Amino acid sequence: MTFHIVTLFPESFESYFSSSIIGRAVKDKKIKIKFYNPRDFSKDKFHRVDQKPYGGGPGMVIEAMPVIKAIEKAVGKKKKVKIIYLSPGGKEFNNKKAQLLASDYPKKNKDIIIVCGRYEGIDARVKKVFKGEELSMGPYVLTGGEIPAMILVDSISRQIKGILGDFDSVEENRVSSHDSYTRPEILIYKKKKYKVPKVLLSGHHKEIEDWKKKS
Repeated sequence: MTFHIVTLFPESFESYFSSSIIGRAVKDKKIKIKFYNPRDFSKDKFHRVDQKPYGGGPGMVIEAMPVIKAIEKAVGKKKKVKIIYLSPGGKEFNNKKAQLLASDYPKKNKDIIIVCGRYEGIDARVKKVFKGEELSMGPYVLTGGEIPAMILVDSISRQIKGILGDFDSVEENRVSSHDSYTRPEILIYKKKKYKVPKVLLSGHHKEIEDWKKKS
């Protein structure tokens, strides 16, 4: 699967995407991540892409054409692409959606284009030129779509077999608890003892599974 990210700040992804599981997946060529900066498609000599909104109001709006050109470059000659616009007004993203996007690979979603908004948003005509789906990360507003894009790539990638190594590591596919424990069996902090629940030390698999379901 290849993620094509349209963003004004591609450098903001470098640290996260070069480390941990996502970094290993890229290195092992299980996924690809490509960036497209609308500034590279601006005709302005200073590569400016934002303008004041028609109708007034605070803030600036990203011009349509540089974003259209960036998406056009990402689409290329591909016949099947999934375009996602990150917006506070979009449908709220959840794990079921991540599973759906991953399950369609490689038949449908071999290439996913993620468009990151900034400032007061992107000229709405972009969505008329390139039809796509609007997604929001939750009932809050962020300064841009870069963090949501990282969430999308992470949550979708981990659903693809081979990314986590052992596919049983996908928590939602197994009986799991929000509370996890490891050694030592008894943790002492400021003279107070904190113990691992006895059931986890019992070796009784049925009772352990029941505990995990309840907790």
